[in-house]
Amino acid sequence: MNIRGDNLRRLAILLVVLHAFITTPHSRAHTNLHIEMDGWQNIYIFLVILIAPIVAAVLIWKRKRPGFVMLALSMTGSFVFGVYYHFLATGSDNVFTLPASSWTLTFQLSAWLLAIIELAGAIVAFSGIASRVETI
Repeated sequence: MNIRGDNLRRLAILLVVLHAFITTPHSRAHTNLHIEMDGWQNIYIFLVILIAPIVAAVLIWKRKRPGFVMLALSMTGSFVFGVYYHFLATGSDNVFTLPASSWTLTFQLSAWLLAIIELAGAIVAFSGIASRVETI
């Protein structure tokens, strides 16, 4: 076991916890701003953005190498999805075109934080894969 591998594991798990923590107010803002998603988007959000990082963190915690692969896929998928819908696509989910509301700032801030955390999570996950972090 090496220190770099242990640090990558800890950092990966910390980023998953932060990600879960930030998705809560973001989800509440979605609801309170009446930003609705299509059915396929809800499935994608549930599986890729909410569940997969948690499963990846559990695998990483248990020193299972596939955890970093799952984290890389989920954080990359979350980042691409979030950046597209929050910053590029036109629609009710775009942080730049939201109507004034008491939830607007929460939505905008959480969207930016999610993008940063997801990018960091993907980088850490790919670092874990590239460094061949020991599993035992």
